Amino acid sequence: QVQLVESGGGLVQPGGSLRLSCATSGLAFSTYAMGWFRQAPGKEREFVVAINTVNGVSSEYPSSVKGRFTISRDNAKNTVYLQMNSLKQEDTARYYCAARKLYWRRSWSDYEYWGQGTQVTVSS
Repeated sequence: QVQLVESGGGLVQPGGSLRLSCATSGLAFSTYAMGWFRQAPGKEREFVVAINTVNGVSSEYPSSVKGRFTISRDNAKNTVYLQMNSLKQEDTARYYCAARKLYWRRSWSDYEYWGQGTQVTVSS
């Protein structure tokens, strides 16, 4: 059974940092591209960033998070991370990780597997 489990979310003040983790099992992690998406109440699910299978090359970051968020993966641990710095209130959302074979995509519907999400709330 394939499982993706996000963790690391929580309540943080503006300007703070969080590191999200997505631990996977049941799939050949090193052959899957991994993506992070987020969804705020009343809004569409938004692509954040993705990373490819082995060499770790990531997608371009949207302007909304560029310079603040960083994706990485540890194939030995079957885990992908999202480091979030200088958090803003507009970053408040539920964050999901997703997996698909070989190449990342920006559309959530192109991914094969999803985690349950972890909530990030940025508030003073």
